[in-house]
Amino acid sequence: MNGNEHFSAAVQGITEKFELGDFELQQGATLRGAWISYRTHGKLNAAKDNAILFPHMYSGSHKDMELYVGPGRACDPDKYFIILPGQFGNGVSSSPSNTAAPYNQGAFPKVQIEDDVIAQHRLVTEQFGISELQLVTGWSMGAQQTYEWAIRFPNMVKRAAPIAGTAQCTPHDQLFIECHMSQLRSDPNFDDGFYTAPHACHIGLRRHAQVWGVMGCCTEFYKKEAWRDGGFSSMNDFVQGYYENWFLPMDPNNLLTMAWKWQHGDSSRNTGGDLAAALGRIRAKTFVIPFADDMFFPVSDIEAEQKMIPNSELRVIESLWGHFTMISMDPADHQKIDDQLSELLAIDV
Repeated sequence: MNGNEHFSAAVQGITEKFELGDFELQQGATLRGAWISYRTHGKLNAAKDNAILFPHMYSGSHKDMELYVGPGRACDPDKYFIILPGQFGNGVSSSPSNTAAPYNQGAFPKVQIEDDVIAQHRLVTEQFGISELQLVTGWSMGAQQTYEWAIRFPNMVKRAAPIAGTAQCTPHDQLFIECHMSQLRSDPNFDDGFYTAPHACHIGLRRHAQVWGVMGCCTEFYKKEAWRDGGFSSMNDFVQGYYENWFLPMDPNNLLTMAWKWQHGDSSRNTGGDLAAALGRIRAKTFVIPFADDMFFPVSDIEAEQKMIPNSELRVIESLWGHFTMISMDPADHQKIDDQLSELLAIDV
């Protein structure tokens, strides 16, 4: 089962659109006629106090995190109202691929994590009238959004679980992101982002996927040939059938928009560049959840931030799948993550 098939096996919701109008971005540009898409599961109760927000990762969309939604799971729609918001640049919210000229394709304005969270806050408050969230959680770029939520709206977020991500992009990750962005731009048909069609840039997309193959899973994963557990017959089959298969259908400009956002993610902007002060604003009961052997977000990097967060705990999850533990190709990984979220939700706050 490849990554796409695994995601499609999850419960599926209905995609809806939240209109933002002319939306002023943190970089100063205005995204005209902006919108974010979202999905929901469960019912909002009369008190409007049973909501969970679950933003998504780089290259994904709201539907991808439905893997963690279902009866008997931590994000149980029989108990909670789960909101799965999109982010700008994901292809199904305002993005280079669906915005009219002159802001289309390579001319799409720069967006930041703050822009996503401000838009999501409007969705949560204006569309649903929600004033508190029982949990905000997300993986990778979803963790960046989780941190921004808990820092920007500390009285609204009761519990937070950033998974395999940081509040401030590290120098190592900035370098990695620059590398995989360069691979996308290296395609001979890229044309400064004004290519004729996304599939015309398949060379750059394949190069980009190979870089992810290097960093996405740890060295022991390859030594022990753990890709066999995912149904792959060789290392090359894994890289092609997993990473290339995931990225090839995507639009390079959309990926670049999200990548730049990830690269410039920094919640310390809330406190004039003081990361300790920013993380110190968090009032939520927080489980900070790194994956052992994650080559993007090593435990040491994540723990350094966790120590700055009041009322927080570090909860390391062991898996050979490294950063991609969240995709749960090993069902045991899914249970480990779900158990952490369940424990956090059971804590009285």
